[in-house]
Amino acid sequence: MDFDEVAREYIKDLFKIAYSYVKNVQLAEDIVQDVLIKAFERQEQFRGESNYRTYLIRMTINRSYDILRSWSYRNYQLTNTFTSFFNHSKSTEDLVEERSSNKELYEHVFNLSIKYREVIYLYYYLDYSVKEIGDLLDLSENTVKTRLSRGREKLKKLLKEEEAIFNE
Repeated sequence: MDFDEVAREYIKDLFKIAYSYVKNVQLAEDIVQDVLIKAFERQEQFRGESNYRTYLIRMTINRSYDILRSWSYRNYQLTNTFTSFFNHSKSTEDLVEERSSNKELYEHVFNLSIKYREVIYLYYYLDYSVKEIGDLLDLSENTVKTRLSRGREKLKKLLKEEEAIFNE
């Protein structure tokens, strides 16, 4: 498979995964670009122990973790926190858009802590099995099941709280 074919086939999934970690479009795009370039440069190192999609997803997760641990990312997050604190008013269009149920649920998933977010995303959005997620994240199947269960509970709680606020 040449680089263009790989990019076309996997870029959307890789972007969604990277975005689920860093929550920033530009950073997610950079991560995907880095992953695809490294995968292309290291084609001969791929051992075929898993399928190529899983290999790329693992690389994307690892690169996302690298970004999250970096000083520049933490500095960026702090700056955004202050900016959003002072610019908290939203337009009517933004409020209407936020009300769409799919977007709302998607945003709630991305507000979960990373250990719940990654398993929920891989399970519900990318249709990985519990076993595949365990293999991908180096977790036992029971840990994946527990994180899925707890993540769902946290989502239910968030949605009920928002519904209560919306109905006031």
